[in-house]
Amino acid sequence: MSLAIKPGMTDLHWLLISMGLAMALHISHFPAWVSALIFLFMGWRYLLEKNSRAMPRLWILVPITLFGIMGILITYRSLFGRDASVALLALMLALKLMESTTRRDYVILGFAGYFLTITAFLFNQSLLAGAFLLLPVAGITATLVGISYPHGSMSQRLRSRIAGNLLLQGIPIMLILFILFPRIPGPLWGVPQDAYSSMSGLSDNMEPGNISDLSLSAAIAFRVQFKGDIPATQQLYWRGPVLWHFDGRGWHMDNNRTRFAPENLLVTGNAVDYTVTLEPHNRQWLLMLDIPQALPAGAYPSREWQILARNPVRTRMRYAGSSHPNYTLGLDLDDRARQLALSIPSTGNPRSRELARQWQDQLKDPEQIVNAALQLFRQQAFIYTLAPPRLGNDSIDDFIFNTKRGFCEHYASSFAYLMRAAGVPARIVTGYQGGEVNPVGQYLIVRQSDAHAWAEVWLPERGWVRVDPTAAVSPSRVESGISSALPDSTLLPIMARPDYPWLRKLYLNWDAVNNGWNQWVLGYNQQRQLELLSRLSGTRVNWQDLVLWLMGSLAAFILLLCLFLFRRGKQTLDPIQTIYRRYLRKLARHGIKAMPHEGAQDVQRRASQQFPQHAAAFARIAYLYQSLRYGADADGKTMAELRISIQKLKL
Repeated sequence: MSLAIKPGMTDLHWLLISMGLAMALHISHFPAWVSALIFLFMGWRYLLEKNSRAMPRLWILVPITLFGIMGILITYRSLFGRDASVALLALMLALKLMESTTRRDYVILGFAGYFLTITAFLFNQSLLAGAFLLLPVAGITATLVGISYPHGSMSQRLRSRIAGNLLLQGIPIMLILFILFPRIPGPLWGVPQDAYSSMSGLSDNMEPGNISDLSLSAAIAFRVQFKGDIPATQQLYWRGPVLWHFDGRGWHMDNNRTRFAPENLLVTGNAVDYTVTLEPHNRQWLLMLDIPQALPAGAYPSREWQILARNPVRTRMRYAGSSHPNYTLGLDLDDRARQLALSIPSTGNPRSRELARQWQDQLKDPEQIVNAALQLFRQQAFIYTLAPPRLGNDSIDDFIFNTKRGFCEHYASSFAYLMRAAGVPARIVTGYQGGEVNPVGQYLIVRQSDAHAWAEVWLPERGWVRVDPTAAVSPSRVESGISSALPDSTLLPIMARPDYPWLRKLYLNWDAVNNGWNQWVLGYNQQRQLELLSRLSGTRVNWQDLVLWLMGSLAAFILLLCLFLFRRGKQTLDPIQTIYRRYLRKLARHGIKAMPHEGAQDVQRRASQQFPQHAAAFARIAYLYQSLRYGADADGKTMAELRISIQKLKL
């Protein structure tokens, strides 16, 4: 095949369609001007070919190229990183179309298109994205098959069939490599640095509106597979950041929380064992059931038993945990912790301070003070809502005595403030509460909309005790989930609402499939690989065994494939030879048997001697066959004429 030969219009159609599918994977990630330029160049290239116009000159392409590079630089402030690099690659490939006329150019575009297609996994690793990715891969493969055809234009059907066969033949090798190729520690796909800012999840601070804004997101925070029965919803408190400092409006973590030994922990009763598949959130914390005892490998607890990873979680992470619902935490409260847990600003919120002083003077017992605050929320007209009004400078006073409308952060914040003002040590815990059980896979789905905040108070002889003031206002929030607690659930994302049961059923079935993709494809790490192969082999497997198995499996498959192709090669020829063989069989039935050393003209001469009345037909068939086999200008019409000439030949 000469790479300098110009491909035909059909080849351009295939190239543009496959490149368009590859670009479509990235449309949502590109700025509008990049997408517009890409499809402008593709349309321009099509019109030039259709109207037989010359390609644009270099003096036109160079300024456009510089404009594109400067546009990427201005938009992303860099030419490097995930977003900038992929956008630049796509734009340059679209520009490359404007100078691509030979087979060599199409081959370069094809292989670059493969690379652009696979970069889609840097943005989205879902099963749908993986399935759609097959379309541009198949299209590019069909394009390369077509331009590699040595006999002119290839029929659409034949092109598609050969491309499909090539992809199918690659599946066994792909599976062998996927299962047996030794995995390095870490995820299958890493996320570049500039993608971290788009990750959502809990923050290291809490202000009015933080949790309620997060609750508007239907994004999945993590999934949980329990080894036994799933605990009741009111026990599903997933511990996240613990906040100590209050600045008059928001709560913040203690920067020294990891410098001290974890608070003493005593557990009773049976443990709850589970496995968490955590979505990336660009923070160090690992969400675990309150309160964890057995920690994932490499994780460690902060002072208040928030579980932390060594590095920010920037890829999907799977880990096992064990927690005890019944526990006693921090029986001994040191001076520094007590000081932090009682600290409030010296000014502000006078009405709340006065109310707390009254409780402190009248009740004395810390537990009675706690109950008094909960009674306040129960008896007065407080409303649990995702759309609370804005609060003034004295945010606690404004909420308790004026608006009385808020989300979980409003209740947790005001409760903890009242406790501190009344002399009861308190702190805020943020995390997630509840989750939705997927009956298809019997696992728990915890979304960002399940984000929650509660309080912990320190009581003598009991240590830190969880108190959820939201449950005093809206018990159904803790017992049944957020959708049953809000008077107007339409503010929630549709997947967190009880409406449209048929849609939810369809979604849960799909999520079960997607969860399997996450667990066994994206989550197929070194540990899972060794566990799977150890179970299959019945013995412990190490990396040396993996290498031997991999080499042996590949060698066995390649050997079987060679034997299959060798046997098939004796029977199956290319389309031209297949058609010509029909002609030879027709001659053989009338005593003209072609010898192995004879060419088309030799067969023609002998056939013409025996059947002179068909000499012209024999000559035409020989000419068409030789043109297809050895000519450079033959096309699909030539092959069709050869087929028809042989069919019409009546001996």
